Amino acid sequence: MEELGLSDVEAFLAVARARGFRGAAVQGGVSASALSAALRRLEARLGVRLLNRTTRSVTPTEAGQRLLERLGPLVGEIGSALDSINAYRESPTGTLRLNVPSIVARHILPSIATRFLRAHPGITLDVITDDAFVDVLAAGCDAGIRYEERVERDMIAMPIGPRLQRFVAAAAPAYLAAHGRPSRPQELVDHACIRHRFPSGVVAVWEFERRGKIVRIRPDGPLLASTTEMEVEAAVAGLGIIHTFEELLQPQLANGALEPVLEEWCQRFSGPLLYYPSRAHMPAPLRAFVDFIKAEGAQRGDGEVRRTT
Repeated sequence: MEELGLSDVEAFLAVARARGFRGAAVQGGVSASALSAALRRLEARLGVRLLNRTTRSVTPTEAGQRLLERLGPLVGEIGSALDSINAYRESPTGTLRLNVPSIVARHILPSIATRFLRAHPGITLDVITDDAFVDVLAAGCDAGIRYEERVERDMIAMPIGPRLQRFVAAAAPAYLAAHGRPSRPQELVDHACIRHRFPSGVVAVWEFERRGKIVRIRPDGPLLASTTEMEVEAAVAGLGIIHTFEELLQPQLANGALEPVLEEWCQRFSGPLLYYPSRAHMPAPLRAFVDFIKAEGAQRGDGEVRRTT
């Protein structure tokens, strides 16, 4: 049998795990046509079809599933062995792929990424912005950043960025002049509210807290959107009250385009967590990033937590 190429095997594994050429291409930073060509070469050399392809899906054949189960761990060990050479470098090299929500990508990660990349010029940071709940490994990422209630199970998690954040409600001065300023969260049912829809399709519930009392509101209003830019612009235009991360509204609050309301009810919550799987051989770029975040966290007294439930 003709000698198999490791790159062709890796292409098969990527497509089989992603269940598609397009997804595997995005994760691997290669073209779908290159992956397709690699798979054809591998199937020709083995003399057996490994993947069933339709216009809607890609699934392993029985032979492909068996090869996936046998080769997956072996290729992973090869990758770990090659990556271990990084330990002999003065500074590690390679790509670190992170999956993060948009609020983190815009307002928390940029300054951290800048400091990290200056300290590790041999590392490329590949940031995938995704507000949905994802399996970071299945998505081809080394680690993810999420808030505590959305961190995957059986992961190592550690604080990254601010330890506390808060949601704020705000409206344009013109809106408040025309409709009045609410004094209690319950009064929001009589106001026009600008609502947010998550990628899952769920519409956000507004939650407020004061002296241990929590009030949840399902608002109504003229706009329901999935992009914060549209929501903020609508609020500035005076269409209604907005409720979101304080960081997203800071410029408008600072210049007076928006005014805070229900300030004594602003809910605080724990900041984001960096999470990653427990691995015997952690990729060098991820190890460098974890050590970097630990060092910064030690200055604030932050710690690492192991999530097992």
